[in-house]
Amino acid sequence: MSRDVSFNFKDKGVVVTGAAQGIGWQIARDFLAAGARVALWDKSEEGLRQAMSELKDLSKSAQSFIVDITDRESCAKAAAALTFPVHVLINNAGITRDKTFAKMEASDYEAVLDTNLLGAFHVTKSLMPYFVTDTAGKRIINISSVVGRYGNFGQTNYAAAKAGIIGFTQSLAKEWGRKGFTANAVAPGYIQTSMVEQIPAEIREKMAHATPLGRLGATTDIANMCLYLASDAASYINGAVLAVDGGLVI
Repeated sequence: MSRDVSFNFKDKGVVVTGAAQGIGWQIARDFLAAGARVALWDKSEEGLRQAMSELKDLSKSAQSFIVDITDRESCAKAAAALTFPVHVLINNAGITRDKTFAKMEASDYEAVLDTNLLGAFHVTKSLMPYFVTDTAGKRIINISSVVGRYGNFGQTNYAAAKAGIIGFTQSLAKEWGRKGFTANAVAPGYIQTSMVEQIPAEIREKMAHATPLGRLGATTDIANMCLYLASDAASYINGAVLAVDGGLVI
């Protein structure tokens, strides 16, 4: 899906976690297309190799790092290896371990919180020394979910983590606003990704039907919101939770 609004992030440094595929890859690609230097962080070596090959001509401004965001040392090592100062951080990496609460094991709950919530802490903490020293224009954009605001059957772990991301974001917005940062959260609804494509067609049709716009979102819909929030046009948006869900939760 094309966009009419153009953004210019020339000479800006961007870090995107969970960037090997899906929403994260799209965000990384679109920032590269807008002139940014982008570090793609992901746990999958093969995924990163494929992601970099798919970036083609844009890859000269891209770096890839194998990072386990549940491991503080892994994050710190990747942060120290950056070859550019950071202007924008996109905390996108996440996993699911969906089960009803009655069937959910503690390991399912802990794994999702370790990656989706604690991982955002490790990444953000590790990158703080590497942000630009400018007095304004620094951006932290955290990918939450509509599930984090309204819950969802079979996702107590995921909903808790994504709700935690909202609280994390809003607290950062209050603490760091005077330090030149804005911190905002994006809450996607049903987005067409390779993972969603594995869901049976009849279920996908129900998902689309549940959305007032009658379709699933595209990864570009999320990337466009991230580009906007990272731009100067969004300099007075701080602590917001912006739903990109086609009206799913209204």
